[in-house]
Amino acid sequence: AQYFILKKDRAGALFAGGLLTAADRGVRVRLLIDDIFSPGVDEAFTLLSSHPNIDVRLFNPLPRQSLRYLGLLSDFKRANRRMHNKSFTVDNGISIVGGRNIGEEYFEINQDVKFDDYEVLVIGSVVEDISAGFDSFWNSELSVPMEAFGVDVDHGKLDQWRALIRNAMTAESQGIYQTALNSRFLQELKSGERKPTVAEASLITDLPDKLQAEMGSREDAILAVELARRFRAATDEIIIVTPYYIPQAAGADMLEELLARGVRVVIVTNSLASTNHVPVHSGYARYRKRLLQAGAEFYEVRVDATPEQENAWGHQPGTVTLHSKATVIDRETIFIGSLNFDPRSIFINTEMGLFIESGDAGKAFTESIITELSRATWRVDLDEKGRLRWTYD
Repeated sequence: AQYFILKKDRAGALFAGGLLTAADRGVRVRLLIDDIFSPGVDEAFTLLSSHPNIDVRLFNPLPRQSLRYLGLLSDFKRANRRMHNKSFTVDNGISIVGGRNIGEEYFEINQDVKFDDYEVLVIGSVVEDISAGFDSFWNSELSVPMEAFGVDVDHGKLDQWRALIRNAMTAESQGIYQTALNSRFLQELKSGERKPTVAEASLITDLPDKLQAEMGSREDAILAVELARRFRAATDEIIIVTPYYIPQAAGADMLEELLARGVRVVIVTNSLASTNHVPVHSGYARYRKRLLQAGAEFYEVRVDATPEQENAWGHQPGTVTLHSKATVIDRETIFIGSLNFDPRSIFINTEMGLFIESGDAGKAFTESIITELSRATWRVDLDEKGRLRWTYD
């Protein structure tokens, strides 16, 4: 994961508690975290890693010094290259892949902003590929065990953690933890009411070498290149859902070619009000009018498009931001992963994702997106004078 927020964060604490509980049962736990957005957790991660069944590694770590982010400034070329991959695999038999990080904001726990996210749970042979992809990062020279940082911890504090976890679980017996266990989704899975879709799924992942290669190398942008290949093979329709959309000249040229031969292109992204990265939105705005003139359809998320009811945790966020990363091609191929449609994901970070081949799932997913557009987005088009116009049904 790129983000793992642990201090003063119930989602991170419950997740870490779950890992510790599993390790006490004899389960081997490996936790790989990108170092850029996990500040102040060296002691906690070192304590977790002191458990004989838990190994924690930081990916591409920043220098450890009193002013932590001086390391980013002094070695920016290396520190700017990050692992953005996100996967969670259990017993080499089940995996969750998508765009969600571990932290309260990403699970809508007592947050004013709803992070609209999406992931997929998979079983079958593709899980072995996801595990192998994890191993390639785990065994990279950029992956550093917590023990290498020389952080002194009192191993006896693990017993204190266990007590804290028991208390947290007890406190949440009617709260977040129990609500999650009793969610409709899990109950429907257990009862067999909700059945998995049987489909061919394949993993495409960048490799750790991408972070040590020349920035901008298309040869190392494995996932982005595969997406572009599939786009060019589209015959009818492409729907892109992404928080950040900066196609650059090459991406805009490709979409114009697709539009010129009659392929429908729909792009769903954040509005200026809903985005959590305003500079990225300014990059997207440079291409919006050009692609509208070519025939693309743009929808921007309304910042106030929050559900009318409280979420599962009993909280009702006041605003929403899109964090989902999903694409549907010809209503037959679904892509779910970590990749944003911007230069950082394509050329700077490593990314991963699943391509799912299913006409039934592709059609249903497309229809669910289209249905939600009228409720949650502004339609962006051009008026009679060629000026941008935002409309809402």
